Amino acid sequence: MRPRRTRPLVVVQIPCYNEAATLPLVLASIPRRLPGRARLRVVVVDDGSTDGTAAVARRAGADLVVRHTRNRGLAAAFQTGLATALRLGADVIVNTDGDNQYPQADIPRLVAPILAGAADVVVADRQPARVAHFSPLKRRLQQLGSAVARLASGVPVRDAPSGFRAYSREAALRLFVHSSYSYTLETLVQAGAQRLQVVSVPVAVNPPLRASRLMSSLPSYLLHSGVTMLRAFATYRPLAVFTAVGALFLAVGTAGVLRFLYFFVTEGGAGHVQSLVLAGTLWSVGVMIVLGGLQADLTAANRRLAEEALYELRRAACALASRERRRRRRPRRGGRVPAPLVGAGRPG
Repeated sequence: MRPRRTRPLVVVQIPCYNEAATLPLVLASIPRRLPGRARLRVVVVDDGSTDGTAAVARRAGADLVVRHTRNRGLAAAFQTGLATALRLGADVIVNTDGDNQYPQADIPRLVAPILAGAADVVVADRQPARVAHFSPLKRRLQQLGSAVARLASGVPVRDAPSGFRAYSREAALRLFVHSSYSYTLETLVQAGAQRLQVVSVPVAVNPPLRASRLMSSLPSYLLHSGVTMLRAFATYRPLAVFTAVGALFLAVGTAGVLRFLYFFVTEGGAGHVQSLVLAGTLWSVGVMIVLGGLQADLTAANRRLAEEALYELRRAACALASRERRRRRRPRRGGRVPAPLVGAGRPG
């Protein structure tokens, strides 16, 4: 007798902060028919909203609402949704926003490569150059930022800031978000470091219903995004970062030494000792930076071991939750079935 095949579970997580006005549109547009007859559950993470987002989510059809007692930021809400989806036994996790920016009708296209085993992470490509409500400056900056993200992460992503994504269970177990600002860029760097298969799927975005809360101003967004990417890159490839910075100091110091030697040969070097002292200082700083990079690389090796241990703990926790769900679904004597398992965090 052939074993019964389990239908894959797709969990759509929606991090929200004061999205009571737009969340019903998002929930109503999520398709319930997915490739491979996959099951679908919708989890709303209310990040300390004050406008009744949690109540609106329950009325609009969310399968589970998890609440933060105070606003902790997008990255924290994303992590809570990820942990909840894993505990629910998700095979694929889709992340979308509660502002109705993304076309939920494209969720089947996002999850299809993962269900087919062709990708670990799928990022929706909003095609910023064609988005009518993006200013020319924003379009160019989006393209430049994605190019920098491709260089830093080593993955062929076309729209790095896009939050409309799908993750396989394996990818979700291996991603660890440290930033308190956003998760989009950091998870791409991690995906590249973990050698996960990342693909892009083009989508068309919906017209904006409100201004972005993540980007209060363009300079602020660029500063936060740049710091987040640099921090993630330095975390996962410290030797490359420190060597590049150290090499700059060494190059300037070497130029100073060559300048001194030139004047020493042509003029006897009188009056140019200060250049030699400065060059020696720059050389010392460059060497210390490179040595710091070597130490950071050794620390990164220990961090990779710690992440591998955390990955195994996550897998064990998911397996335990799966066994608990099966146990709870099994009728007890007398025909009574215990209450269903709830997700991680604080259900609303």
